[in-house]
Amino acid sequence: MPKISAKGRNMPESPIRKLVPFSDEAKRKGRKVYHLNIGQPDIETPEGAMNVLKNTNIKVVEYSHSAGILSYRKKLVEYYSNCNINIGENDIIVTNGGSEGILFAFMVCMDPGDEVIIPEPFYANYNGFATEAGVIVKPIVSSIDNGFALPPMEEFEKLITPKTKAIMICNPNNPTGYLYSEQELQSLKDIVKKHDLYLMSDEVYREFCYDGNQHFSAMNLEGIDDHVILLDSVSKRYSACGVRIGCFISKNKDIMTTAMKFAQARLSPPTFGQILSEAAIDTPQAYFDKVIAEYVTRRNVVVEAINKMEGCFCPNPKGAFYAVARLPIDNADKFCQWLLEDFEYNNETVMLAPATGFYSTKGKGTDEIRISYVLKVEDLKASMKCLEEALKVYPGRTI
Repeated sequence: MPKISAKGRNMPESPIRKLVPFSDEAKRKGRKVYHLNIGQPDIETPEGAMNVLKNTNIKVVEYSHSAGILSYRKKLVEYYSNCNINIGENDIIVTNGGSEGILFAFMVCMDPGDEVIIPEPFYANYNGFATEAGVIVKPIVSSIDNGFALPPMEEFEKLITPKTKAIMICNPNNPTGYLYSEQELQSLKDIVKKHDLYLMSDEVYREFCYDGNQHFSAMNLEGIDDHVILLDSVSKRYSACGVRIGCFISKNKDIMTTAMKFAQARLSPPTFGQILSEAAIDTPQAYFDKVIAEYVTRRNVVVEAINKMEGCFCPNPKGAFYAVARLPIDNADKFCQWLLEDFEYNNETVMLAPATGFYSTKGKGTDEIRISYVLKVEDLKASMKCLEEALKVYPGRTI
C-alpha cells in the first residue's frame, strides 16, 4: 500500500473538532451538549447582507478577479479607512476565509525550514498552516497569571536566529481574548525593525473590544509598512463563518505581487461570499453595539462563574469571545473527553476545547481549557453549572 506523505502524517488534527465523535455519542444517548468548544456565534448574520444575497440575480456564476471583486475591494478601502487604516484596493487580496490569507503569508514570506515566532497559546490552526508551508513555529509562552500579556521583548530576542523571518500575533487574541495595547505593538515594531522581520497581524476580532478598550492595528505602526501583513476575515465580524471570505493586506508591493501568484493558482474567492461580504460593510453600528453588549454580558457570566469555583481561575478577556481558564484537573484532554463520555448533570453536559491544542510547547496547557462564550446567557449559565458539578466529581481533580 502506498505511503502517506510525511507532511500529511505531521499535519495536526484540530483540538477544537477532535472530540466531535464523543459529542455525537453523548447526543445519541439523549444528552444535551452545550458547545463551548468552537467559535461559531449564534448571533444572526446582518439581515441587510442576507437580503442582498437572496435578491442577487446572476445568470452565470463567473470567476471573479483573483484579487477579489473590485467593487468589494473598494468598499473594503472605505471600511478600513473608518478604522484609521489607510490602504488602496491594490493593497488587498480577497481570500477564501482568513485561513487562506494566513497560508499565503507563510508561503510568501518564508521558505521551508524558516521560523515564525508566535506567542502561545495561539489559534491551533497556525500549526496546521505552518506544516502545510513547511514553516517552523517557535512558540513564546504567555502566562495566564497576567492575563496572557505579550511576553517581554528580551524573551523574543532569545528566540531569534538566522532562520527567523516573522513574528505573528492575533489581536484580539484567540484563544485568550487578550487585547494587545499600542505600547505592546510599539515594542514589537522595534524588534521587527532591528531584525528585519515580517509582522503578521491576525485582526479578525477587531470589532470585539470591551470595557472601553480600543483596538490598535499593526497597520498603524509607523515606519514598518514594508514589514506588516494584515490578515482579516468576515466570519466573526458579521457572524458569517460559512461564507469563507477573508483578506490579505500589505503595502509592500513585492509581497502583494508574490501573493497574487498564489491567488491566481487557486483562481478566485467565492462569488456569493463576496457579494454578502460587500453588502455587510453597510451594517449599521447599532448591530455591533447590540452584539458587543451581548458578548460582554456573556463574558461576565462565564468569567464570574468560573472564578467562584474552588481552585479555578479565569482572567477577564478584553476582546474576542474566548476565555482560557485554569482548572484543578490532571489532564485537559482527558477531562474534556470525560465530560462527554462519562458525565451528565440533569442529562446535560458541556463540550470544551482542551488548551493543550493551543500550545506548541509540550506539557503546556494541561490544566487549562478554552471556552467560546458564543451561546445565549441561559445556556451559558446552565453550562457553567454543568462544569461546576463536573469538577466536584471528576476522578482526576488535583485539589
